This record gives sequence, structure tokens and C-alpha cells, in this order.
Amino acid sequence: MPKEFEILLYYLYVDIQDPESFASSQRRLCEENEIMGRIIISHEGINGTVSGKKEATAEYKKQTLEDLGTDRMQFKVDLSDGHAFKKLSVKVRPEIVSLHLDSQSDINPNNQTGERLAPEEFLSEMENGDVIVFDGRNKYESDLGKFKGAVCPPVNNFREFPEWIRENFSHAKGKRVLTYCTGGIRCEKLSGFLLDEGFKSVAQLDGGIINYSKNSNTKGKNFDGECYVFDQRVGVKVNSNNPKVISKCIHCDQPSQRYRNCAWKPCNDQIFICDSCEEEFGKFCGEECRGSCTKLSP
Repeated sequence: MPKEFEILLYYLYVDIQDPESFASSQRRLCEENEIMGRIIISHEGINGTVSGKKEATAEYKKQTLEDLGTDRMQFKVDLSDGHAFKKLSVKVRPEIVSLHLDSQSDINPNNQTGERLAPEEFLSEMENGDVIVFDGRNKYESDLGKFKGAVCPPVNNFREFPEWIRENFSHAKGKRVLTYCTGGIRCEKLSGFLLDEGFKSVAQLDGGIINYSKNSNTKGKNFDGECYVFDQRVGVKVNSNNPKVISKCIHCDQPSQRYRNCAWKPCNDQIFICDSCEEEFGKFCGEECRGSCTKLSP
């Protein structure tokens, strides 16, 4: 049977004069069309990922573009058998991605950002150029999948990048740096930050890993593992050219892309665990958490 739902991933850096009012209209639009997902609104733009039936997402896309007063926002679309989210969250935040720079240092991608590379250009430079490929995502994302040879900072939040770069990556200011992230939104700011820090040649994968995976010419080539996504799918396939699993079960060390949260709620760490080990050990990251949970059991 054809899949009746769509999952949308989208963002746009655009001036929104009244974020609270815009957020209210977004919430109303979603509720009227039974759209679920997460949407962040700020003065600097919109960042969202939602799911709904095709006719509902079509209305959502049409009305959101009308409300923004532009058709510049691109929607990345995946088909689905059902909702990818359990609820709707629409929030107003100071930033649509939180780099947490002060007002004088903040990056406006409409004024400064890295050169945009189409998937074919990114692949060509990655394979043939003297470049550094730089992952602009969190460690738990790159643990599931990343480009071959990429620098993957061990950060847990996007706001940790400035300090990590200043302390660990300044030696690369004279190199050509190719940044990438899930859908492109983080690299818009990250590449601008690198330029501000004195990096001479900075580019970004336009549309991110998701766009790269859908390109008929690149077919996800040289991306190992899966791409982490912030919905119930957790990971999506990228590479139909030369795929490889890079993550391993925390217990048996065998290849596994099953990402789960530790069942001990105070821990809640994301872990890779295969079916057989989950059956044997439970959904725990280790004996300490399993023991703590057992002690509370009646």
C-alpha cells in the first residue's frame, strides 16, 4: 500500500517580527491539520520537523510559506506509514539553533556563511581535494553515522562548538574545511563562525546529509552508518553506494545500529544494543544501571 504520511524537515533564517504571534499561528495550523512534531520560532527564523497525512502537510507547507512571505524555504520530505512524532511542540526561543554567542559575536547566515556546495561538489572535493571534512553535529549523532575521515568533535550540544574549535581546531585555519550536518541549519551558523575565527576557506554541504542521501548522483557515497534524526525513526539510511555499519552493541561489540535509551531513567544515556543482548541484559547501559533499577523493583 502507498504510504499516506509525510515527514517534513525544514528551516529558514528570516526575520520574524513577532515570534510569539507566529508561533501561535503555527500551533493553530498544526492542530487544525493534525500535524505533530517540533517547531522552534525566533526573531531569526523557523526550524521544524513535523509529520502528517499528505493532504495535511501540503496545506501546512502552503500556509507556512504564505505566512513567512517567501517561497525560499525548502522542505525535505520522507514518506512514512504513520506519524513520526507522538505530540506537537511549538516553542519560541532566542535562536533556532543555539550557538549561544553574545549579541556582538552572533552569526547571521544571511550576512555571513560558508560557501554552499551541492552534493556532487561536496563529494568531488571530499574525494579529490586537500580538505578537512568537519561534522557539525553532536557526538551521539556522529556515533551512529558520519562521512569517512571526518573530524567529529566530542560535543554534546551545539553551543559547545565555539570553545572546542578555539581549543582544538585553530591549527586548521589555513586548510579548506567542508562542514556538514543533518539538514544544513547548523552549518549555516557554524561555517560563519569559522570564518569569523579566521578560517580562510570554509564550505558547507547544502541541504545537509539528508539532501546528500537523496541525490541520484552521489547516492550517499562515503557516508558510513546511518543519519541520526530527531523523531521516532532515530536513524535513516544514507548510503546506497558503499554502505558500512560503524556502531557496535555496547555488550557484545557486534555491529548494531539499534539506538535505545538506557532504561534506568536517571541515566537515560543513548546506547547501541542488539536484539539478543537487550533480551539477555535488558535495555541498560551496564550493570550499575541494571542493578539500580532492580533495587527499586517490588
